[in-house]
Amino acid sequence: MSSRLPRLRCLYSSPTINTSFAQPISSRSFATEAPEPNPSIRRRPTTFRDRLNAGPSFSEFVSSPPSAEFSTPITTNDSPLNDPPTSEEPLRTALVGPANRKRQITRLPTWLQTPIPTSPNYKRIKSDLRGLNLHTVCEEARCPNINDCWGGSDKSAATATIMLMGDTCTRGCRFCSVKTSRAPPPLDPHEPEHTAEALKRWGLGYVVLTSVDRDDLADGGAHHFAETIRKIKDKAPGMLVEALTGDYAGDLEMVDLVAGSGLDVYAHNVETVEALTPMVRDRRATFRQSLRVLERAKGAKEGMVTKTSVMLGLGETEEQIWEMLRELRKINTDIVTFGQYMQPTKRHMPVHTYVTPSVFETWRQRALDLGFLYCASGPLVRSSYKAGEAFIENVIKKRKAGRDVSMLQELGGLERERIVQDV
Repeated sequence: MSSRLPRLRCLYSSPTINTSFAQPISSRSFATEAPEPNPSIRRRPTTFRDRLNAGPSFSEFVSSPPSAEFSTPITTNDSPLNDPPTSEEPLRTALVGPANRKRQITRLPTWLQTPIPTSPNYKRIKSDLRGLNLHTVCEEARCPNINDCWGGSDKSAATATIMLMGDTCTRGCRFCSVKTSRAPPPLDPHEPEHTAEALKRWGLGYVVLTSVDRDDLADGGAHHFAETIRKIKDKAPGMLVEALTGDYAGDLEMVDLVAGSGLDVYAHNVETVEALTPMVRDRRATFRQSLRVLERAKGAKEGMVTKTSVMLGLGETEEQIWEMLRELRKINTDIVTFGQYMQPTKRHMPVHTYVTPSVFETWRQRALDLGFLYCASGPLVRSSYKAGEAFIENVIKKRKAGRDVSMLQELGGLERERIVQDV
């Protein structure tokens, strides 16, 4: 080996360099010693990095309105659903990309900016969910209201939408950021028990359950869903449960199964108007199929409250929304919510229009005028909206109280008739 070493060194060294081992070897320095500065080496310019480090923090960037230096106001009168922006609510654009390939984007309006969740209550709820291996649509769908729903003053005031049957869906809707796969992992048999235990621990009065679509299962996961509801009712009989389900591939018997498991509110989202459904939702989901699910759920149990949600900003027109609302009222849907579609990632369909809060308020009033029991409408409203849950909870309790009074009156009347007959 010693005879080869000089030869190898000669192959990769200049002929003028002496490879003899008699050469003195430079002394080694400690690892902690700082190297001597070389004044001849110039520092690489980092103008952008220095500017970025001196700028606002990430939380300030998210919650503050965009700087005038990088944006200019625009109008959006071309949209059929949007009124002209006021001076207080201008939409802004910015040029992004390399110098030779810049493109214009619309910045997120100020009414859609939300704070980053950092409260202790948010962290506690997240820890509970991870400890029980539970998933929430709040996280998987990147809901902007997670700070409001999870970060209440105490845990009993918080709410979370539990997502059953894993975090992987068998469908691929163009608006949804939930993971997709043709063969998701098998169901967790302990999930119903874990879910009921977590909700009992939180002490909530109203809870929302949802699930991914599982077309790989014969029943679409309906039995698993129903078992979870029964477990919750066993552990917390006074808790009101809302279930946001899929369409079970049109199997209405599965709708009956879930609706008859002790449910208080049956929710199924039509997501958008009928004309846009093929472009927005998975090809296996249709507008008419969703109407059949809501209609069947309404008749499955006396007093069942049915609910659906719609996204605006996908390119729908006024007439299309009117037609959708009329179809929902034909099947006696009780509650409808409107919210702004927000593109989760660049792979999903882009936002067509940022709808202003005044337009949302207009549609809220129109829905109530058509006869809907309740309508939550706003840019940040989602299917399981916290304020809406409080209203629905009160409605259900009043209905139950009314039924109890009617039952007592009927029993009292029967008792009086019996006494008269005995006399």
